[in-house]
Amino acid sequence: MQKKTRKLRIAMIGHKVVPSRRGGIELVLTTMCPLMVKQGHEVTCFNRSGDKVEHEYVKTVKKDKYKGVRLKRVLTINKRGLAAMTSSFSAAIHAALGKYDIVHFHAEGPCAALWIPKLFRKRCIVTIHGLDWARDKWKSGLGSKYIKFGEKVAVKYADEIIVLSKGVQDYFKQTYGRDTILIPNGVSKPKKLEANLITEKFGLKKRRLYMFSF
Repeated sequence: MQKKTRKLRIAMIGHKVVPSRRGGIELVLTTMCPLMVKQGHEVTCFNRSGDKVEHEYVKTVKKDKYKGVRLKRVLTINKRGLAAMTSSFSAAIHAALGKYDIVHFHAEGPCAALWIPKLFRKRCIVTIHGLDWARDKWKSGLGSKYIKFGEKVAVKYADEIIVLSKGVQDYFKQTYGRDTILIPNGVSKPKKLEANLITEKFGLKKRRLYMFSF
């Protein structure tokens, strides 16, 4: 007899807006969250408010739901260096006070607010999509220090940490002695279609085409 999977209430924090394909995290959640809903879980994505991409897909989805995924906007100061921080802390407070079994943080910077739901004894999971403090965008200045702080909060308080590469897994083990779970990003299988577009639009025929690369 197959064991029934426990249905969970999950909060997602750290992205910009779902649904969206603006960045890697947004693409992951836009793809993954509806699949989790199909499995019977209740998933809520805490979106930034007033962000430029907020209405990117609004014509095709309800503002409060996307393929069964609940969408909630949180207070966001949309200025460089403040948007991620303010939206993460706002979302963390909402998640801490809400009825969620798991609070899932994405990226290191947002993890600076992870201690808030932990105060309310929430189970917190973190996915590290990369060492953001090492990127050219944040290599120097206050942004890098803040992201590094979030990383340390994740190491200390997260129940589990997921990483996407062996290199990042080794980094956490060597730097903090912290074990992590390696789950590389998946790739959706492409749909195989007949090349009608090529033949109809460009008039190209089999064995009548030469390709050159420079």
